Amino acid sequence: MTATDDPALHALLRPFHDGLLDWPAEGALFLGARAGTALQARPWPGLVWRQPVKPLADALQRAGHAAAGDEATRRWPLVLVLPPRQREQARALFAQALAALAPGGRVLAAAPNAAGAKSAEADLARLAGPLGTLSKHHCRVFWTAPLAAPPDPRLAAEWAALDAPRRIADPRAHGGGFVSRPGVFAWDRVDAASALLVAHLPAELAGRGADLGAGWGYLATQVLARYPRVTAFDLYEADARALACARENLVPFATRVTLGFHWHDVAGGVPGGYDFVVCNPPFHGEGPDARPELGRAFLRAAAAALRPGGRLFLVANRQLPYERTLAEGFADVRTLAQAGGYKVCTAVAR
Repeated sequence: MTATDDPALHALLRPFHDGLLDWPAEGALFLGARAGTALQARPWPGLVWRQPVKPLADALQRAGHAAAGDEATRRWPLVLVLPPRQREQARALFAQALAALAPGGRVLAAAPNAAGAKSAEADLARLAGPLGTLSKHHCRVFWTAPLAAPPDPRLAAEWAALDAPRRIADPRAHGGGFVSRPGVFAWDRVDAASALLVAHLPAELAGRGADLGAGWGYLATQVLARYPRVTAFDLYEADARALACARENLVPFATRVTLGFHWHDVAGGVPGGYDFVVCNPPFHGEGPDARPELGRAFLRAAAAALRPGGRLFLVANRQLPYERTLAEGFADVRTLAQAGGYKVCTAVAR
C-alpha cells in the first residue's frame, strides 16, 4: 500500500478478500464513499455510491463508479459506510444505512483507529446489535449480523434526525439564528476567523461578488446585509450539505440580489469577472493533516476569477504560508489585521 492510498477503504473491503463476507449479487450502496486503489483491485458488481463532497464525488466518477439514483424506496443487501469524524453526522449515517437495508441485509463500516474507530464501532453496535470485527491497516472494520429490521427503531429514528438542518442561535442572523447541521465546517457557531474578516471588510463593496468555500453561508449573509450596492453574489462550496444550509440562510436576500449556489471544487478554478471575492479557504482535506496547498489553490482560483483591479479579502491562520502565492497572483497585497491566531489580507487582481 502506498502513502497515497486510503487505509480505511482497504480495511473496509478486507472481509471480502479474506472470505469473511460474500459480495451480494444484487450489489451494494456505499455511503461516504471514496475512490481509491482498493475499489480498483477487483470488480464490485452493482456498487453505487453517495458522497456529498464534490472533490470526492468527482474522483469516484473519474474512476468509473456509478452514483446512486434518487430512489428512496430501493433497499440493499449490503450498505458500506466510511463514517465521518463528527459523531452526530456519523450516527445519522449509520441510521441511514440501516434504513436502506433489505431484510436480511448487513451494514459494513470501517474507520481509522486514530479517528474514533472505537466510538464508531460502539455506536453501530448500540444501533444494530452484536458486530463482527476485524483490525487491519490501523483501522477497525465492523459489520452487523443479517438484520430483518433495526433492533431499536426509536433510536434509529432519533439518530437519523441528527443530520437535519437546525437553527443555531446568533443575534447577527435574520430571525435570530442561522441554519446549519452537524459535520459542516464550524457547524454550531460563527467561525472566529470569518467573524474577523467581516470586521475588517471595507466601508463599501459593490457589483458582483463571490465567496469561495462558502460553508453554510455566514460570510455571504454579512456581505449582503451590509452592502446594498452588491448586485450579484455567487457561493461556491464543495459540501452539498453545507450549500443546502446556505440556500436557506440567504432566502432574505433573494429578492434583492441575484444569487448563485454552486456545488463546486474551487481548487479546480471558478468562472471569472468578479468585482470582489471573500474567502476563508480550507487548509485540511478529509484527513487531520494540514494541506496548505489546498488554500493556495483557492488563492490562485480567486486571482483568475477577479476582473483586473478586483479585490480579494482573505482570512487564514497566521502561520499558513500564503504570502508567496498572493504575491504571484496579485498586486498591492496588504495585511489588514492579525488577531487570535488569524490574519486578514487584501489584494488587488492584476
